[in-house]
Amino acid sequence: MRVIVVGAGEVGSSIAESLSGDHEVVVVDIDPDRVESLTYSHDVLAIEGDGSEIETLEEAGIDEADMLIASTDDDETNIVTCGTATVFPDVFTIARVKRPQFLRTWERGDRTFGVDFMVCTDLLTAQNIVGVIGLPTARDVDTFADGVVQMAEFELPAESPVVGQTVQEADRFDSLTFAAIVREDGIVIPRGDTVLEAGDDVVVIGSPDSTRQFSAEIAPQQTGPRDIVIVGGSEVGYQVARLLETREFSPRLIERDPERARWLAERLPATTVMQSDATDQEFLERENVGEADVLIAALENDQQNLLAGLLAQRLGTDRVVAVVDTVEFADLFEAVGIDVAVSPREGTAEEITRFTRGRRAENVAVIEGDRAEVLELEVGSGGEAVGRTIADLAADLPEGVVFGAITRNGTLVPPRGDTVVRDGDHVVVFADAEAVEAVTETL
Repeated sequence: MRVIVVGAGEVGSSIAESLSGDHEVVVVDIDPDRVESLTYSHDVLAIEGDGSEIETLEEAGIDEADMLIASTDDDETNIVTCGTATVFPDVFTIARVKRPQFLRTWERGDRTFGVDFMVCTDLLTAQNIVGVIGLPTARDVDTFADGVVQMAEFELPAESPVVGQTVQEADRFDSLTFAAIVREDGIVIPRGDTVLEAGDDVVVIGSPDSTRQFSAEIAPQQTGPRDIVIVGGSEVGYQVARLLETREFSPRLIERDPERARWLAERLPATTVMQSDATDQEFLERENVGEADVLIAALENDQQNLLAGLLAQRLGTDRVVAVVDTVEFADLFEAVGIDVAVSPREGTAEEITRFTRGRRAENVAVIEGDRAEVLELEVGSGGEAVGRTIADLAADLPEGVVFGAITRNGTLVPPRGDTVVRDGDHVVVFADAEAVEAVTETL
């Protein structure tokens, strides 16, 4: 497949890198320095030019392209770029936008703006944050099979009761599968005698109830959040509060700007909006922010988010989630004490990459950048998997494959060695990068 990526910033570069292994990728950017850097660092063709101009797209070979991804930092430029690409009707267009109003308009029409698929960075970030804070110690959460199956990635703290246990000892749930353990030296496919270690990132697949139960096993002292504080009334902060309200939470939100605070208060009836500086330690102490279960730092820049997060931790807040706009800072945030760093740019790149791959699957979750995937695949009547057992299929697949769950007519079927795959089953499977192609071909 020939893919044109317009915009060579952090998002575009990440998308290009992810797709370049399997596809012919052309990257377009107006900045000559970025173009030169990509030419030497990635296996892509980099072109200098304005991707919203038809002449530049023609130079990039859009007449032979299968897909165009507009991923600059400007919403209007991305929308115009996709609209320009409609001159070539066979090109599938994807636009990245920050503002949800563009997404709402796009959702009301068929191929509005000339966009086939749209990703809203701020809304996606808010959804990721809300998913993570619902499971103590979770680093990542995704749902499959219309919510029947959940994939969660948990980091095991040193004090966790499951540290030192074998997978067989820790696996006390009928509808949960230990899919993988991510360590610094690579991905481990867990066996019954694999010992869980402090610092492990454990990927599990199963029912939402089972993932919540395992979360409670990891950190028995932590319960679901009740008192949630959002620092910053940015679009991300607003969307987090709105999503929490739909889940019957009543968060507190701190916003410095009086007009923005008033606007937020009018639109968030279940949220207590406080107009103040969120980095004012006296104010935080007065409002008992240290007693909160979760604090979400969603201010306008990384430095403010880090400061607000560290202040909250110093005051005693149980868990801090911070928005990190610069991808390279995410690991640094977590190294200095932030519990979860959520990168809008990285999340957007993964979502777009996930969609391009998801065209061959019902749903895809990308694990640890590009090291593995969790895929939901529907078994067709002509597929070679129909009528075969899980054990039989596993014997034909590479070692880096784990069958995590099967849904049949909307019901979860825990996969066992003797489970027979049927026509119409939805199979959720973990596969490392080298095994993905084999899995998609088999199922």
